[in-house]
Amino acid sequence: MTGARSFLGRDVLAARADGRYVVVQARADDAPALEAVQRACFPDLSEDEIATERHFRSHQAHFPEGQLAVLDAHTGELVASSSDLRMNVDFAHYAHPYLEETGDNLFTTHDPHGEWLYGADIGVHPKCRGQGLATLLYGARHDLIRRLNLRGHIAGAMPKGYGAVADVLSIEQYVMEVVRGERADPVLSVQLRRGYGVWGIIPDYLEDESCGNYGVCIVWRNKEFRP
Repeated sequence: MTGARSFLGRDVLAARADGRYVVVQARADDAPALEAVQRACFPDLSEDEIATERHFRSHQAHFPEGQLAVLDAHTGELVASSSDLRMNVDFAHYAHPYLEETGDNLFTTHDPHGEWLYGADIGVHPKCRGQGLATLLYGARHDLIRRLNLRGHIAGAMPKGYGAVADVLSIEQYVMEVVRGERADPVLSVQLRRGYGVWGIIPDYLEDESCGNYGVCIVWRNKEFRP
């Protein structure tokens, strides 16, 4: 598989060095597998905010280029995915709930002329974590940003470790400690290592006890952007 440009008739956008896992553009018929990965990844997320088959099909209708999946080249199984849409960003008023930003997770807020890629979701099935699949997806997302000449990537990161210490730390203290490297967060620390910066904190971003319902607005800027 190393260096292959297609897999099962699908264009390969990125691949792990050994070819075991490949990134392809997700399709509408992937919706059941995408929902299965979503549920495995986010067992604490409220039912109102989990992405289902209906949502994934709507993502395809609005912005197919922004929907990515990772396939196991040995089995053909879909084991990870990411979902993005385009938007313009008012950085003075960034603190919006997840469902508001994503049009109730249907991507009806997608702006085909938006200058930023908004990272609505990324998930790696628990059985495949630690194998570089999120890195593959982030690389493919950044490639898409460069290809479309967008300003960069913005997302609401879930500080998954905050819920466990919320009774002794404010969210501001927690995020600052993560930024300074004094504390590790399973999501935010990884994104900071990928070159994202923290812009601010989003209260009531979503319903998830593991992050105290908070999101952290993170930004990656495309250094190759041409106005």
